[in-house]
Amino acid sequence: MPAPERLLIIDDEESMRDSCRRILEKEGLEVTTAPDGPAALKLMDKWVYDLIILDLIIPGNGLEILRKIKADDPEVVVIVISGYGTVQSAVEAMQLGAYHFISKPFTPNEMRKVVRNGLEKRRLALENLYLRQELEKSRHRTKIVHRSEAMARVMEIVNRVAPTDSTVLLTGESGTGKSLIARHIHETSARANRPFVTVDCGTLVETLFESELFGHVKGAFTGADNSKVGKFELAHTGTIFFDEISNINLDVQAKLLKAVDDREISKVGSHRTVTVDVRIVAATNQDFQAAIARGRFREDLYYRLNVVSIDVPALRERREDLPALIDFFLKFYNQRRNMKVAGISPEVMNLLLGYDWPGNVRELANLLERLVVLGREGVVQSDSLAFTGWQGRDHLPVEATGLTLQEVEREHISKVLNLFQGRRSETAQALGIDRSTLREKIKKYGLE
Repeated sequence: MPAPERLLIIDDEESMRDSCRRILEKEGLEVTTAPDGPAALKLMDKWVYDLIILDLIIPGNGLEILRKIKADDPEVVVIVISGYGTVQSAVEAMQLGAYHFISKPFTPNEMRKVVRNGLEKRRLALENLYLRQELEKSRHRTKIVHRSEAMARVMEIVNRVAPTDSTVLLTGESGTGKSLIARHIHETSARANRPFVTVDCGTLVETLFESELFGHVKGAFTGADNSKVGKFELAHTGTIFFDEISNINLDVQAKLLKAVDDREISKVGSHRTVTVDVRIVAATNQDFQAAIARGRFREDLYYRLNVVSIDVPALRERREDLPALIDFFLKFYNQRRNMKVAGISPEVMNLLLGYDWPGNVRELANLLERLVVLGREGVVQSDSLAFTGWQGRDHLPVEATGLTLQEVEREHISKVLNLFQGRRSETAQALGIDRSTLREKIKKYGLE
């Protein structure tokens, strides 16, 4: 069942807060209240809200609180209310990014309607963002960067199997590029202009696997207020990619086996069968034989998936690819972040070539993005590696940076704040900390 949308009500009148909360909770929304601006900002450090109702006449200046809210989370929908509303204050609130202005007193129906419309606006905005991202992805064919013999052999198999409709099983460590290869298989197949649907089996809640894969009908279980189209139906005529498929539980494996065999599914709560035309690509970083021996994966399903098996080598097994990958990621992140890091020094290249890369290409890409974001223009030197907090820093001498830990942290936070133009939510996410911790660091280092 999807989580309820989260609302925050900021009003210094307790009776108004309580009455609005009761009205909106009856609509199935999760509602939190705050009596003033400072209390609201503390709550916003812990939670992301879909919609905020803000009284303009509160301690701390309602318009100033609105300004801080929109600076911290530009996507949140804010409805402002006031018993002393004027045209001027309403106009100013709208200029600051408020969605709507309501004058007190208002009826419960007025509140419900405005909130419902505001939440619909947010949903549509998020859907449009998703569609734009997917459209942008569709404009750029997946590029597999390689020079090594090991990857040349992999790509030879990939290019042979892609035009067929054969089921493909990709194996290899995390971060080796299995999902990239899966997308490449789709993009070079006869189904290239049809959907490519990813099922991330590592993050799906176990109890929702069946509904996510096959869909459900209205009333199939508690909370199923509407029918839902599953991943198989979304992928009809295209490709469905099961990432980390070994995480699927045995009950769903049995139903998945039938879908793989018959290309037919049944929605949860329905006995009707739906015919689906999909090509299946699966990936895992686990040892399937060990999982079968422990009774955690069905052997018959394994053989259905393992029609064409492709093992993707770890980065340490194809070090010849490192220079080409480094060049690719530097150019990619320079363009994305509007930076001008020219390249890396021979010393840094030797350090990277000598590292084992337990996180594989994903770890390398992460490091190159940090070097671009936090580095100086020109050629990357070894002190920049240490400054980024590279986990291979044991390869570097302790005196490489010449900075104290606090100096490194202050400069790091300052650069990331500048990168995101002071937007604290995005900065905190990039730094891997919550907003309250970021706020404390900003105050500590005088970065206001």
